[in-house]
Amino acid sequence: MTNLPTLTTPRLTLRQLAMSDVHALHAWLSDPQVMRYWSTLPHTDIKQTEAWVQLSLDAMAKGEAQDFAVLFEGRVIGRVAFWQGDEIGFFFDPKMQGKGFAAEALRAIAAYGFEILGFTEIRADVDPDNAASLRVLERVGFQRTGTAEKTFEIGGKWFDSVYLSLRR
Repeated sequence: MTNLPTLTTPRLTLRQLAMSDVHALHAWLSDPQVMRYWSTLPHTDIKQTEAWVQLSLDAMAKGEAQDFAVLFEGRVIGRVAFWQGDEIGFFFDPKMQGKGFAAEALRAIAAYGFEILGFTEIRADVDPDNAASLRVLERVGFQRTGTAEKTFEIGGKWFDSVYLSLRR
């Protein structure tokens, strides 16, 4: 799938991720606070972010991912995506957190996953220390389904996982 639909909510527009989003994304992908719960170390230069966006675009072209930029008042404020089928992931501009944008975007992409992609379940894998993401997912209706230790090694340190699921 190479052309994703544009999804709209009362405050947000979710559109297909594009190379033009690199600079906005780099601001967060290079931020240690944003990346402390992500599956990679913070990006150290814009070339890493360009390569990361290109990998996403390639995965979308192969039908392996659906990656959306989240816009508020015309400005990119975050990213939500499906990859590995029905697994969801997201991050937002720290200045925009706590305003309900993540929950609003997650509800929109979940509806897309259920209604358009035909998912019967949407999964999430979250670091147990990431209380904010866990709260958002649970607010949207995700239920915890399990835990696992040492699921990601990032920068020589092991991290655990909490698994969550949202059923149709």
